Amino acid sequence: MPESAASKPAEPFRSSIMQIEPQWIDYNGHLNMAYYNVMFDRAIDEFWLELGIGPVYKKERQGSTFTAECHVRYLREIHLGDPVQILVWLLEADDKRLHTFEEMRHGSEGWLSATSENMSLHMDMNARRVAAFPPDIQRRIAGIAKAHSALARPEGIGRKVAMPSKR
Repeated sequence: MPESAASKPAEPFRSSIMQIEPQWIDYNGHLNMAYYNVMFDRAIDEFWLELGIGPVYKKERQGSTFTAECHVRYLREIHLGDPVQILVWLLEADDKRLHTFEEMRHGSEGWLSATSENMSLHMDMNARRVAAFPPDIQRRIAGIAKAHSALARPEGIGRKVAMPSKR
């Protein structure tokens, strides 16, 4: 008997498997740091579809999101030919903001390559100002945030950039 969505255990959102494009490889022979953000952004675009805030939402309801803050950690090199999958946790949300955490993993071997923690703002695209999500979208976001709150929190949330302290 198939497992119903209600009885299925919560898990982070999983992006499609993505491929690295040859022009993204830098002179060090690995994925250039800028393209980690491209891949994270593509995964967020997929996740936004689950939340109901993708391109159709922008066109029909004149709402979108802007990234206000981003912190990327580069943990292990990824190379041309490596498949990539990104896991996304919705850590917190309120009426105007989404706090997400993403892990970039090797698509077949599962090892962790990078993480990205982000704060996104909901925008009224007509006014070009931060605005509350519509009530139906707030309910959808709240449901996913609640499901994700039951998950183990991945390592690295809330990290800051700083030199290691000397003792």
